[in-house]
Amino acid sequence: MEEKPRFVTGLDVGTENVRAVIGAMKDGKFAVYGYNEGKNAGMRKGVPANLNGPASSIDRMLGEAERMGDYDVRSAYVSINGSQVLSTKTEGMIAVGSTSEYEINDDDLDRVEDVSVTGRIPANRNVLDVVPLEYAIDGQGGIKDPVGMSGARLEMRANVISALTPNCENLKKATEKAEVHADRLIPSVVAAARAVLTDKQKENGVAVIDMGAATTSVAVYEEGDLQYVGVVPAGSNNITNDLAILLAIDPDMAEEIKTRFVTGDFDSEKAPVIKIGKDKGHERNFDRKEVDAVVRARLEEIFGEIRKKLKSAKYDQRLPEGIILTGGGARMRDIELFAKKAMEASVKIGVPLNLTGVADAITRPEFAAAVGLAILAAEDQSYDVKPDKKKKKSKIKSTKPTTNIFKKIFSKF
Repeated sequence: MEEKPRFVTGLDVGTENVRAVIGAMKDGKFAVYGYNEGKNAGMRKGVPANLNGPASSIDRMLGEAERMGDYDVRSAYVSINGSQVLSTKTEGMIAVGSTSEYEINDDDLDRVEDVSVTGRIPANRNVLDVVPLEYAIDGQGGIKDPVGMSGARLEMRANVISALTPNCENLKKATEKAEVHADRLIPSVVAAARAVLTDKQKENGVAVIDMGAATTSVAVYEEGDLQYVGVVPAGSNNITNDLAILLAIDPDMAEEIKTRFVTGDFDSEKAPVIKIGKDKGHERNFDRKEVDAVVRARLEEIFGEIRKKLKSAKYDQRLPEGIILTGGGARMRDIELFAKKAMEASVKIGVPLNLTGVADAITRPEFAAAVGLAILAAEDQSYDVKPDKKKKKSKIKSTKPTTNIFKKIFSKF
């Protein structure tokens, strides 16, 4: 009898959109069984402004993903974002034995981790992850895994990722209202990196920039480890809003101009006038130079701030594998050309790697975080054997009927 798949769920809760991926590890690859995306509400710059908005959005969006995967989502790895996410380098040292013959074990690693964190991370912040960068035994450094080695003194240098406690708790409450338990909160850019990077890139040195609707995050990897995380409170929605304000148009038309006509190379050879409208009688014309100037100014601000963060972390122009762009903002045409000039580094668009199952429609940069969350959950063995089909009933009151979002999305491909 074939063993039932062990399912996990990645839930990317963004300011503008919510995306979910349901799947399981199969033959060393991640098999996608269900997915969906939908608009979010009640979030501002990556953090909840109220609980009902995100909860209703999650509840509606998950319905189709559950039907597609024939799976009742009860828990998930959930993304967290916002400028409140910080990366802090810490150090700690403990005595592990009275002689150098003492053999170091997992309990010793837990103790030195506690020492490295205690008193160094403010009480109003939740520790999301502690990434050991290096261990030292009796002064001998450069050790990645000291378990089983002998020594009397153990030191650790680590990168601690944290976020403000109220934001963490409110995000968990929002998912709980949708009857989904947040097993773990992970920065969206870290999740995206898990989906799009190779081990070689992480070892040599690479940065992932996740361009969301309201925030842009960066994560740096070197020697196989996460070295730095930073967030800029601006994203692709800021470009849309800038166009809407300066051109005196509604946001929907501004979004259409951005997606249809703007390119990252700002090619001056293109038609000088942008024409939008269903017919000539209702057609509107816009000066391409004016549109390009608005978009260029905002992109220069976003990538300028990202570059400042890389400089402060001493990784600017120190990334042999370059930069990988993910997130919804990475779908702007030729955005990698602009980023290459702004960052003075090689730039590529990142999509989830090594997927099987019904994965074709989500091999896109905006699904990188949701896929990465699911993969991390599978690797942490935070999964359940697929249960019998038994759907939960929504407890979220909404005046809007549940729609078959997946059919609308699938029709575009």
